[in-house]
Amino acid sequence: MNLLLKKWRNVALGLSFFTAAASSVLAAEPLVDAAWAKANAGKPGVVFIDFQPATDFMRGHIPGAVNSNFAKDGWREERASDKVPDMLGEPNKLAELIGKLGIDNDTHVVMVPQGANSTDMGIGTRIYWTFKVLGHDNVSLLDGGMVAYTKDKTNPLETGASKIAPKTFKVNLRKDMIVTAEDVKNAKTAGILLVDNRPEDQFVGINRHPKSTASGTLVGAKNFPNSWMTVNGLGEFRKKSELEKLYKVAAVPTGGEQINFCNTGHWASVGWFVSSELMGNKKAKMYDGSMTEWTITKAGPVEQKIKLD
Repeated sequence: MNLLLKKWRNVALGLSFFTAAASSVLAAEPLVDAAWAKANAGKPGVVFIDFQPATDFMRGHIPGAVNSNFAKDGWREERASDKVPDMLGEPNKLAELIGKLGIDNDTHVVMVPQGANSTDMGIGTRIYWTFKVLGHDNVSLLDGGMVAYTKDKTNPLETGASKIAPKTFKVNLRKDMIVTAEDVKNAKTAGILLVDNRPEDQFVGINRHPKSTASGTLVGAKNFPNSWMTVNGLGEFRKKSELEKLYKVAAVPTGGEQINFCNTGHWASVGWFVSSELMGNKKAKMYDGSMTEWTITKAGPVEQKIKLD
């Protein structure tokens, strides 16, 4: 009997090791660097999504990468009922789009924005967030984007259009990651921190997004501009020790419940990515409707710190 128990215990330990190993494969690092990209370019099971304009992509991209248009391919869409722009795309349509890029549920997906500035990196973080919402954790972002990759002239480039074998991608929607205007109202009532990742001029109400109907920010929000989170506002993310200092200056804790927002969930995705993925605060969420939805639908009051004639 003891021998039998010992045998089953060994089997259980083996299964446990196998499960842990499989999990480690799926738990991709949020950031990869240019050296990693060079070493993994063209490998089976790895797909780089390059968000350069098509003409730039044709002139040179990471070998094996596929090209996608962030603004036009359906990653975000205008909500028909009230014309709120740039909301999360319909999950089944997103699944079709992703499959056409040669990605299935076993693929390690790596976002490759241009990388000239923090707003560029927001393209990568927004689609990274989208994959997470769709239930896909095997996803990373190339730190510094194509700017970082092409800095080393020995890194190989491929020209022309990519050859894609379509695959099937299945959605496992994480509804808890989708924050609505009603969720924001409830969060405000509960005293949950709201973090505005827009530039200060928009935060205080000097300027606003052209599709927002009012200037200012959510009442009680803290301002933590997305450009602070990358080195000199460019494409490389700051190291954790630097970010910790910036969180302190912005009076934003590195842990606990918080909701990042901006105008349309672009800059806010950078804030969410840094809080959730780089700082490890898994209680951070992102409100993709942000100030355009809040003001277009008149969901609640707006705080304008400066009123100009």
